[in-house]
Amino acid sequence: MIDILIIGGGASGLAAAVFSKQTAPAAETVIAERLPRTGKKILSTGNGRCNLGNLRLSRDNYHGSVDAMDVISRTPSAEEFFRSLGVLTFSDEQGRLYPYSGAAATVLNALRQRAEALGVREECGFAVSDIAQKKDCWLVRAEDGRMLECRRLIIAAGGHADPKSGTDGTMLRILRDMGYQAAKCCPAVAPLKTDPALLKGLKGIRARCRVEAVAEGKHLHTEEGEIQFTETMLSGICVFNMAWLWGRYGEKLRISTDLAPDMSHDEIYSYLREVRDMSGGAPVSELLSGMFRKELALYLTKAALRKKDIPRISRLTDSDLSQVADTVKRLSFPVTGCAPWQNAQSTYGGIKASCIGSDMSSKLHKNLWFCGEIADTAGDCGGYNLQWAWSSGILAGTNAALSLKGGKR
Repeated sequence: MIDILIIGGGASGLAAAVFSKQTAPAAETVIAERLPRTGKKILSTGNGRCNLGNLRLSRDNYHGSVDAMDVISRTPSAEEFFRSLGVLTFSDEQGRLYPYSGAAATVLNALRQRAEALGVREECGFAVSDIAQKKDCWLVRAEDGRMLECRRLIIAAGGHADPKSGTDGTMLRILRDMGYQAAKCCPAVAPLKTDPALLKGLKGIRARCRVEAVAEGKHLHTEEGEIQFTETMLSGICVFNMAWLWGRYGEKLRISTDLAPDMSHDEIYSYLREVRDMSGGAPVSELLSGMFRKELALYLTKAALRKKDIPRISRLTDSDLSQVADTVKRLSFPVTGCAPWQNAQSTYGGIKASCIGSDMSSKLHKNLWFCGEIADTAGDCGGYNLQWAWSSGILAGTNAALSLKGGKR
């Protein structure tokens, strides 16, 4: 019988395997992974560079019922963890941590090598179809009929995001059938859909801005960064960090963009009056050409003046200029949906905190632990989700191993 079985060989599962085996070296530890190899999703993080953590962690960066920062505060930082694996890291000006090599493969190789050196065994191509408790052990069955029996079980199977990496929500359905309460799931760290008619003329444009999420007249969240416009969606990190709000507010959610965050309305208005005074016979389409690239400048001018037929800048009234300034500061888009799961980096929702103990153990079943995306917490873009994966995996793996020896961390 296996001592510790970990369902899921992603970031949290590999961290759990390393720490469970380090804590109880004699315990047989096995990873059951749905895909042919462990760690596939790690390779795609940070655009292949692996944004493995962040130096600026706070509760404001996590959303959901599970207190991520409580767990993170009791485990090594990403920097410390990977230094212990022989991986050097560096941080950028936003505090985002990356491997010194700049390659996600460095991170995955270090995890795999340490797990292998410790004697962790892998059962790949193992798609779990059923979990059952029998006296003091767990029986885990795969779709192909294989069965694994274990004394301690850690579930690190992820949520719904990026299903090509093996996380398709199957485990959440199994856990619901076992009596676990799960918060409604929706894509997190993902683009947001809006009315395509409002995006005509904006496709392919990137712009520095301040983004605000609002619903029912309430300010919800503000981010600064670069927004990207596609045919049907708003994208960019500043938008990704709003995606979890879609699950909570649905179509009540709006995204308001300030495309000149370092200027006030009055400063823009004064600038536009100067432009009018020196415009000569210049066409209205050139009004904002000194502030924005051609396509964005034209879009904003048309959006502000709507269907007014004013051919020359010199013909614009003070009211017209004020309306253009308003549009620059408050270009608003209704949110009609979120990107599909294949375009999401993580899951908002999962097993609720009411079902999970402070040591990541189950409150419903003995000898069962959770870690990673399966739990109801989602971090912002910028290394926060991977820090949660390492920390929750470390805590779950350590406590599962200690329980074999009658201890607890």
